[in-house]
Amino acid sequence: MADDLFQRYMRAFQDSTAHRSGCPACKEDEPCEAGMRLFERFARLQDAYGQRLADRQNRR
Repeated sequence: MADDLFQRYMRAFQDSTAHRSGCPACKEDEPCEAGMRLFERFARLQDAYGQRLADRQNRR
């Protein structure tokens, strides 16, 4: 069974990366408004996935 959280995390990374590479308004350290929303979603999912891995490791 595929890990839905991992899939959402990877998709958010792809969406953020694709937007940033094709958006002339995004700068390296200052994304546009839409780019910031995509990056924030990626960051939230990355944190959640990392926490899940840590929780699993601590249960062992």
